[in-house]
Amino acid sequence: MKSIPTDYGQVHIVGEEELYLETLRYIRQAAENAGSGLAPIGLTGGSTPKAFYQWVTEKKALSLDVAKKILWTTSDERCVPQSDDDSNFGHADREMLSPLGVPSENKLPWPTELEPAACADAYTKAWNERVGKDRAYDVCFVGMGGDNHTLSLFPHCPLIGAGLTESFAATNWPERGWRVTLTPHGLSLCKRIVVSCPGAGKAEALKAALRGDFDPTSKPIQLLRAHADKTVWLVDEAAAALL
Repeated sequence: MKSIPTDYGQVHIVGEEELYLETLRYIRQAAENAGSGLAPIGLTGGSTPKAFYQWVTEKKALSLDVAKKILWTTSDERCVPQSDDDSNFGHADREMLSPLGVPSENKLPWPTELEPAACADAYTKAWNERVGKDRAYDVCFVGMGGDNHTLSLFPHCPLIGAGLTESFAATNWPERGWRVTLTPHGLSLCKRIVVSCPGAGKAEALKAALRGDFDPTSKPIQLLRAHADKTVWLVDEAAAALL
């Protein structure tokens, strides 16, 4: 595995299977370190996670014993029912968690049946009761869009720079609708942040994020510079071509 140090964390250049194995390694590490409790893990959305879920299920790569040491949730979510094809948690549940036999007490989906602000408030209340106010995900998986967004923090999102002390919030993404998401403050409370962004389509955005001017308002992924010591990037040769 080739690695590149950056101001935003260590970039690991991996193949497809290696990306899945590294993802699984971080999950297993969190479970091992959970002690008598549960390790909260924030999954993300997109094509790479969907392929990972299918790989886990087909390969039987994650045992139920390990999966039951984790509190499974998503680091952001669209305000749609879990049955909707746009639901991040819905995909995780249908394609990995349910096939593994993970019980409901190990799942913490966002209550998207509520209005967005109420959804964020209810999730926060459930989180504080189960995990604690001063803790976020043991592993926070995120992606990066071609516009350098991450989580549901889009360019010029009002949550950026707002000085929030809440870990979770709702935000209305222009022309894309309401989302609920981990906030910049919440990122600071995560133990490990893993960015997965393979593919040639991410090359320009990756270069802009890691080599371009620092402007996290317009390039939210650059919020990770403050957390470089706990951030790793999993990319492939095509994504890293312009670095």
